[in-house]
Amino acid sequence: MSDPAAIRKQIDAEVAEHRILVYGKGTKEVPRCGFTLETIGFFQRFGYPFEVVDVLEDMPKREVLAQMTDWPTLPKVFIAGKFYGDTDILAPMDESGELAQILKEAFPNQPAPSPVINLR
Repeated sequence: MSDPAAIRKQIDAEVAEHRILVYGKGTKEVPRCGFTLETIGFFQRFGYPFEVVDVLEDMPKREVLAQMTDWPTLPKVFIAGKFYGDTDILAPMDESGELAQILKEAFPNQPAPSPVINLR
């Protein structure tokens, strides 16, 4: 699929389907870059469901995402349909408490899950 309009429609559908969506290099189970791995670990701590879409080798999709977001690098994080950037943006939002409120609003009928602590 190399039609930008069709790719944009696919991205819009993916973003609408998942409350937290990460476009990265690799999958949740097999991240293929350190930044994607970092972002997966970041969201695993919160306990909310999230999805990772691998766009490492899908240059047309990466180009459309870059145009849509004006953000040249991966990963790209969408929460409740809004683009937020990556963990460089989200980590300070987490520290300030702003991200907790965004996640609470993204999952309005779900109590905040207990944080997940990974002892690996």
